[in-house]
Amino acid sequence: MKKSLKAFSLLMAAGMLVLSGCGQEKSNGSSEGDAKKQYTIGITQFVEHPSLDAATEGFKKALEDEGFKEGDNVKFDFQNAQADMNNTQTIANNFVGDKVDMIFANATPSAVSALNATKDIPILFTSVTDPVGAGLVESFDKPGDNITGTTDNHPEGTSKTIDFMIDEAGVKNIGIIYNSGEQNSEVQVKQVKELAEPKGAKIVEASVSTSAEVKQAADSLVGRVDAIYIPTDNTVVSALESVISVADSKKIPLFVGELDSMKRGAIAASGFSYFDLGYQTGKMAADILKGNKKTSEIPVELPASLKLVINKKAAEAQGLEVKEEWADFAEFHEE
Repeated sequence: MKKSLKAFSLLMAAGMLVLSGCGQEKSNGSSEGDAKKQYTIGITQFVEHPSLDAATEGFKKALEDEGFKEGDNVKFDFQNAQADMNNTQTIANNFVGDKVDMIFANATPSAVSALNATKDIPILFTSVTDPVGAGLVESFDKPGDNITGTTDNHPEGTSKTIDFMIDEAGVKNIGIIYNSGEQNSEVQVKQVKELAEPKGAKIVEASVSTSAEVKQAADSLVGRVDAIYIPTDNTVVSALESVISVADSKKIPLFVGELDSMKRGAIAASGFSYFDLGYQTGKMAADILKGNKKTSEIPVELPASLKLVINKKAAEAQGLEVKEEWADFAEFHEE
């Protein structure tokens, strides 16, 4: 009986060890499966307008498609600088203080402030016209240790629009409204001059500091220009309706630097989808978060596609006759 009891006790002890081992193994596996990394991504956007808003949505959608779902394993801290340069630096500094895992900087001022704030946290930028000139990266192929992204300045984008204005619409005097405090706008104005002046066109500049000055700048061009061109200037684009009202009432053809502004009431633009541009940036961010690539290993990317689109309704409102042969090289927007 004692032998049987001893044997039974040994058997029970062995069984408990086995069960204990199984329980521990299950516990480790469960713990490992539940221990998803939680990421916080700070989004700093210079101002809210359709193009930048679309880029932010594209960025978030790409991350979701790559397995980073908001409310599950990623949190987005969205901050809008309201077109105030000082706000961009405050936002960036706060993100660093909060120790976010990544910063998504939408537009040049936001990207510059983010890089000023940190050389450690990965920064992904978009809607930046000249990342090299802005001091964000050494070159497209050699981004910084903690920064890379996408540019909205396709080499052929501005030239296609300016060529269309001069060669097809017969424009001789081009008015440009821009914020001289935005580095990306300075680059584009210089670019327009280099494209237009050899063709005999004259550039008339009207600079602003805030969106409240945009209407007055548009009025100042009346009687002095044949058409107005708005680059991808965040300050002016955020108040684009005031320019459209002048263009419609005074029959001045209005051309712009991106498709979202064209849809709002400009005649034509050569551009791409800012949602797609943000999506490209989001794919780059996912590679970094997954550990597939280091930030420094991802070159700065251009927009993947480019097209010239003509808004028939805006052309009619601003007194420009639409030629059907333009369909040979452009698309018509007819909403």
